[in-house]
Amino acid sequence: MKSQAKKVAVVTGASRGVGKGVAFGLGEAGATVYVTGRTTKNKTDVEKLGGTVYQTAEEVTNMGGKGIAVPCDHREDEQTEKVFKQVTKVSKRIDILVNNAWGGYENMIEGKRLTYFKPFWEQPFWRWDAMFDSGVRAAYTSSAFAARMMTRKKSGLIVNISFWSAQVYLGNSQYGASKAAVDKLTEYMARELKKYKVAVVSLYPGLVRTESIMRNAKHFDMSNSESPQFIGRVVAALANDPNIMKKSGKVLVAAQEALEYGVKDIDGKQPRPLTIKDFKS
Repeated sequence: MKSQAKKVAVVTGASRGVGKGVAFGLGEAGATVYVTGRTTKNKTDVEKLGGTVYQTAEEVTNMGGKGIAVPCDHREDEQTEKVFKQVTKVSKRIDILVNNAWGGYENMIEGKRLTYFKPFWEQPFWRWDAMFDSGVRAAYTSSAFAARMMTRKKSGLIVNISFWSAQVYLGNSQYGASKAAVDKLTEYMARELKKYKVAVVSLYPGLVRTESIMRNAKHFDMSNSESPQFIGRVVAALANDPNIMKKSGKVLVAAQEALEYGVKDIDGKQPRPLTIKDFKS
């Protein structure tokens, strides 16, 4: 079903992982998807996980949408602005923005030491910058450029990919602070965009079968995991909801929204929605 056949979307950080899955979910629904990310050559990313903006865009097109690759480092405002200028010039509109770009998972191991789960006073300060520049600030700048178009059209959906660390301790103070900032950004942007009928939500995935997770799958219970594309299907459903403004400013759990919209994963399974109790010991 091409529910998004006339929609134009921008998905940031879509070379791999959740971003790639979101682009796929929108692509199979027929949307035009601008795929942004830093990786233009396969396995040149820090973790050598593979995937490029070009590969993702090609698959989006193969799935029935229209994939357009736009290399972009969202830490650089000029590059981010250039993306949205291209969208304005070529497509004349933007209906969906998914802020997924995130740099906080890179270099979790420094030398031979896993420093990611160290207490905050033993954390390298550059990791704070990675969380906030590649994540929170990137979401802010992309949303600002997108909002300039959406407010003129008086419609649109901005989805900020976030996580439970905003609400419960999950082992890294910098990560928790940055995701809490994303959720607060969602709340405030939603208030300012309400009169323009532009919705803003934070979306929490579950355990997603990204390239990184699958590389370390033996360390996880994968029984309730989600494909990256599952998140994209949920985003497509949100964008197709005529009453989406009722959810604007809220934190949404992808698997819970899937139940409401009748969305299933690519393997036909229905992932169980997680709650905050799942993370409290």
